[in-house]
Amino acid sequence: MSQSEITLRCNDADLFCRVQGEGPALLLLHGFFGTGGMWDPYLPLLSDHFRLVIPDLRGHGRSTNPSGRFTHRQAALDVYALLDQLNIDAFLAAGTSTGGMTLLHMATQQPGRVQAMVLICATSYFPEQCRAICRSTTMPDESNPMLADLRRSHVRGDDQIQTLCEQFRGFASSYDDMNFTPPYLSTITARTLILHGDRDEFFPVDIPVGMYRAIPNAALSIVPNAGHDLYVLWPKPLAVLPERPDLVVEFLKR
Repeated sequence: MSQSEITLRCNDADLFCRVQGEGPALLLLHGFFGTGGMWDPYLPLLSDHFRLVIPDLRGHGRSTNPSGRFTHRQAALDVYALLDQLNIDAFLAAGTSTGGMTLLHMATQQPGRVQAMVLICATSYFPEQCRAICRSTTMPDESNPMLADLRRSHVRGDDQIQTLCEQFRGFASSYDDMNFTPPYLSTITARTLILHGDRDEFFPVDIPVGMYRAIPNAALSIVPNAGHDLYVLWPKPLAVLPERPDLVVEFLKR
């Protein structure tokens, strides 16, 4: 597979991005603490059908974040700036957790550009159980294997990881970034597939059900006995797709 790696200035951040494959543009967005590398197990399948655009969101992986702040609203503006420089107007998309939340902003900021999207373990707002987890997040210690995973993914080392932990804790007191009401969700025109685990510890199942009811052209798949690790925060594959690796392809190619 031919692949190009680029870094482009998007607002105040330098976003690292990989582009590969041929066909309609498919944007792939990772979750918080992750990088575009989480999609690697699926690139052979997806690049047979799409031109893949796989960025590291601001402050993650090889992308910078001079502001020191992270909001999903700003992440959406960054990704649009990236797509504009790649001369991509309309596109398909899939996003996991923070990636899916970024897509909600993109689909409401410029509805005509998002043709179809897959939201995996995403939310329209932060419920208290999510805020409690965010509030308790600290830098992993040396005995935690998660720290080694983070160090492999984030090139600027422990300072970068510590900043991400602080931003994640900040979600506990954030009320204006993720605050999508049903009337606001109803402005989304993209065909939308919502994938969610019925035991998601961050976002209970009533949230994806509410999103499904509010987004006009939506489909919903609740995966039994799956938590937020239906998508994994660290760069590992999606748990749902090995069983149906063609599910996302079939939906996006309609």
